Amino acid sequence: APSAQAQEKVVLQVPGAVPGLPFSPAVRVGDVIYLSGQIGAPLGSKTVVAGGVEAETRQALSNIRLILEAAGSSLERVFKCTVFLVDIEDYDAMNREYAAVFPADPPARSTMAGSGLAVGARVEIECLAVARR
Repeated sequence: APSAQAQEKVVLQVPGAVPGLPFSPAVRVGDVIYLSGQIGAPLGSKTVVAGGVEAETRQALSNIRLILEAAGSSLERVFKCTVFLVDIEDYDAMNREYAAVFPADPPARSTMAGSGLAVGARVEIECLAVARR
């Protein structure tokens, strides 16, 4: 059985994260890193990049990579993602950018569309990854 310490919640500090938000960029519990959803705004900014859902998807995935690296993990260790779209018509464009980041043995994934995302974003991606021991 894992020790109690191995199951403690550890909030991971991420360079460039926007301060004062009511959530942490990433939390580690045991060997799993839980990332908050990332939108297509550079870390430290609340303004999404120009260029539509493709550019926003690239930026969100870049943020995820940076957060995982700061946490001592990597994109290769991601095992589950959830993608939120404002418009399901953006699915194919998002999927092309996503597939470029996970070309082989991609993580499990769910994708859904809703009525809106923070700060006018078109896409938000959250992930779970295995931490390095």
